[in-house]
Amino acid sequence: MTSLPPPPISDRPVAVVTGASSGIGAATARRLADEGFAVVLGARRLHRITELAAAIGGTAIRLDVTDPQSVAAFAAAVPEAKLLVNNAGGAKGLEPVAEANEDDWRWMYEVNVLGTLRVTQALLPALLASGDGHIITVTSIAALEPYDNGAGYTGAKHAQAMLHRTLRGELLGRPIRLSEVAPGMVETEFSLVRFGGDAEKADDVYRGLTPLTSDDVADAIAWAATRPPHVNIDQIVMKPRAQASAMRAHRGG
Repeated sequence: MTSLPPPPISDRPVAVVTGASSGIGAATARRLADEGFAVVLGARRLHRITELAAAIGGTAIRLDVTDPQSVAAFAAAVPEAKLLVNNAGGAKGLEPVAEANEDDWRWMYEVNVLGTLRVTQALLPALLASGDGHIITVTSIAALEPYDNGAGYTGAKHAQAMLHRTLRGELLGRPIRLSEVAPGMVETEFSLVRFGGDAEKADDVYRGLTPLTSDDVADAIAWAATRPPHVNIDQIVMKPRAQASAMRAHRGG
């Protein structure tokens, strides 16, 4: 189901952003529109992306990356694409392995790993056909290191990152670039989802320091996307000044 007509075939390159209803995805959609892209916004919350698409001259299409039929219908509505930003993802729970919730782990693998796989597979033909395709996957510093009580999320993000990094070699010599953006602490709905809507717990994650914003990450994505075609930005790791690693941050003072 689309809220607006399919993106016109014009001189504007088409960029697809998943998880575009809030946070990094919404900020990236706005930033890419400013850079001259015709942005296709995909997310489950259609009402949110419809409003944003109208504001930036983009196209809103409902997308649930955990549903193969939804992904297929989404891809069928996008005849051309030059840029794909795999942003849909998330975390649930913060328990040690001994107390891990299998349903939470299953959801994290579905949305972060299999969701990225489904969307990438579905849009890869269009990206290659553009003659200058680009896949940017938003992973996390959780794709680079473990942290206590986070094995479900770090495992999913490591798997997502391996999917993306493997494509870098598999598509070598083809007209497509692969970039990974791995943020640290970013104040979005991420922690609210992780803690099941507990706003107090979510706020505590960022208390005493200045985290990254969605716009900070969107700037990095847009920068990578607008380099000359021969320049591949393999990986961008970005954290707040107050964060040295997933387990180490300075609060206050």
